[in-house]
Order: sequence, then C-alpha cells, then structure tokens
Amino acid sequence: MKNLKTIELKAFIPAKDYALSKQFYGDLGFTMASDTNGIAYFHFESCSFLLQDFYQQELAENLMMHLLVADANAWHQHLTDIGLAEKYGIKLSKVSAQPWGMLDFVLVDPSGVLWRFGQNI
Repeated sequence: MKNLKTIELKAFIPAKDYALSKQFYGDLGFTMASDTNGIAYFHFESCSFLLQDFYQQELAENLMMHLLVADANAWHQHLTDIGLAEKYGIKLSKVSAQPWGMLDFVLVDPSGVLWRFGQNI
C-alpha cells in the first residue's frame, strides 16, 4: 500500500430546497466554489462537502456530520450573533461538555441534516 495516496473525502449533503441550502451554508461560513448540475462544492479551510439538489427525508434526517473546530464556544457565539437559527427556523443547541471528551453543540440544517460542532478537551 505504499503507493496508495488519498486526496480528500467529501460527503454528499441532501438539500430539500437547494437554493435555500446554498444560502444557509454560505451564511454558516462555507464558500461555494462551484455549482454545476445540481451539485455545489462548499469548503471552509480544509473541510469540504458537496451539496446535492436531491432530497429524501429518511436520508437527510439520519445523516450526521461532525465538524472538529478549535473553539466550539467561538463558533456557537458567531452563529448566535448572526442569528442563523432565527433566520432559518432551525435548531441550535447550547454548548455542552460530552462524556467522550469534547465540548460540542448541535445545529440542524434546513433539510434536517444534523451537524455536530466539536472541540477536543
């Protein structure tokens, strides 16, 4: 396996309302680098995903993304300051210490995808 190399791993995130989801992820802080044929490529620093103009409720509501961040409190404060939950009518939990050694909070996107923002402690 010494000649095998990887470049990147990206998840496909479903969008119930593709235009709304693109706006949501832009507001969240991700940059949309491309948008072709119902697939939008989003990134923030070294993290990325593909938003797809496809929706199946069972998939969306069972998909969980984990974003490891340096400061969960700073991210939470930023999302609170910009009023993301109010603007999109979504869930944003409080930051809490978890038994697995992380501070984290949960954000549910407009399609029902759960994002867990976590910080190692």
